Amino acid sequence: MLYIRMPDNAGRIIKILNENGYEAYIVGGCVRDAVLGREPDDWDITTSAKPEEVKSLFRRTIDTGIQHGTVTVMMKNVDTGNLEGYEVTTYRVDGKYEGHRRPKEVTFTASLLEDMKRRDFTINAMAYNEKEGIVDHFDGIGDLKRGVIRCVGKPEERFDEDALRILRAIRFAAQLDFSIDRETKDAIQNQSQFLKDISAERIHVELTKLLVSSHPERLRDAYELGVTAVVLPEFDRMMETEQNNRHHMYNVGEHTLHVIMEVPGTETLRWAALLHDVAKPATKSSDQKGDHFYGHNEAGVKIAEEVLTRLKFDNHTIARVKRLVLWHDYGMGQKPSMRPFRKSLSKMGADLFEDYVHIKRADILAQSEYKREEKLDNLEKLEEYYRQIIEKEQCLSLKDLKVTGKDLMELGMKPGKEIGAILDMLLACVLEKPELNDREILLSMVKEKLQFNE
Repeated sequence: MLYIRMPDNAGRIIKILNENGYEAYIVGGCVRDAVLGREPDDWDITTSAKPEEVKSLFRRTIDTGIQHGTVTVMMKNVDTGNLEGYEVTTYRVDGKYEGHRRPKEVTFTASLLEDMKRRDFTINAMAYNEKEGIVDHFDGIGDLKRGVIRCVGKPEERFDEDALRILRAIRFAAQLDFSIDRETKDAIQNQSQFLKDISAERIHVELTKLLVSSHPERLRDAYELGVTAVVLPEFDRMMETEQNNRHHMYNVGEHTLHVIMEVPGTETLRWAALLHDVAKPATKSSDQKGDHFYGHNEAGVKIAEEVLTRLKFDNHTIARVKRLVLWHDYGMGQKPSMRPFRKSLSKMGADLFEDYVHIKRADILAQSEYKREEKLDNLEKLEEYYRQIIEKEQCLSLKDLKVTGKDLMELGMKPGKEIGAILDMLLACVLEKPELNDREILLSMVKEKLQFNE
């Protein structure tokens, strides 16, 4: 019998429920992850006890989703003294689903099997306790061994109940590097249009989990199965746009997938990688030299904002992704030198530079070998310039200037646009010659300008 080491408090909750005459198991993703040798994020418990019966057995509980049978039991960790929460959910049978999203009502049941029948995939439909071992009615263990994502029962019914499961199937395939069962895949293709009924917030979460997984290139599966046509049509246009020039060996979509694979798996970088060339389909032009995409980074800023706003991203993430889309092409086709780089870094913002390097390097590696080494050498030179600027604490913005608007007012200037214009002029001088960023030097420059204007 396979043994799963669960947290002590999860074991205590199951023991207390058992001692009071109820069935109880850890269930779902935690069983799947434990079997795969992964550390589960959450340890959920399912039980034959009704919510009010669970609440009567434990001192601290929270009505997390009591209408659906879920109570969070709070237990003190004996090692840390901190409270830990464990969701305990009563076996249930879902009623009729509305709009491919959620059941209209749920009915509690005494049968673990009936509860398992309503779950999405076989690998998530297993339960475990130390007395019985793994309860696996749908061969979830077998599918884990085979590396297959397969729906419980009929895929059409599971996707009709909750269309988000369509995207979850692809996300799990990406996270686990599994294939998708043929019948499940056919149902995805036939029912992908149901995703239009799912909230942008839920789609955002699943797409992000897919993108930050170890196999984000499985977004290609979503394209081939018609899923992105519903949730991310911009990607379909990218997959259908060729790049016939010396710098590229893939179409826009395939190039994008390779860029995503090359950047670290953070939400901002993966979304920036996905959207860095999003405007290429709209800006494509061709001549005897091949395809061109003039201004695609500027145009991409607007499309990226539309996509991320539609998917309900927070303003901070939207702003940072837009900046990366705007700047991702900087440094192409030019020999780097310190002075113009310092000016560009001031506009870009030093806080963006390390992420820019990740995107830029990935972009180069996902292109053809034409001038690849030269491009990488240029990027390395920019990194060296950046290190020098940071080490020497050179001024890059108004906040780094050794004078302020208050200093200018003390010289007799009145508050207003003129002060801003003078500060901008001083910053431009300092970006040209960093050694000028000295309080006395800058003030003398201002005095000289004021006298000249008189």
